[in-house]
Amino acid sequence: MEETKQQINQKQAEKIRFQTEDGAYEELFVLEETKLNGINYLLVTDSEEKEAECYIFKEISEEGNTDAVYEPVEDETELDSLLTIFEQLLDDVEFV
Repeated sequence: MEETKQQINQKQAEKIRFQTEDGAYEELFVLEETKLNGINYLLVTDSEEKEAECYIFKEISEEGNTDAVYEPVEDETELDSLLTIFEQLLDDVEFV
């Protein structure tokens, strides 16, 4: 999924448009972002409703690339650490 870094920074907590690997576009809401060990992560959701699905994406952009490239976090240890961080950043959110 691609989005320019500048657009992501400007649109935090807004709906942003990602391009999937198959070329389709999907719009997601950025709830929060963080940096861990020099890597940028986004917590996004597909809806503004209280019971929405959330996803965590890791930036895998190459240096010098104007587009931000993200992939879903799939490693369970990494995911658990990030969930803890995002829960602390978002006081009123609990992940189940």
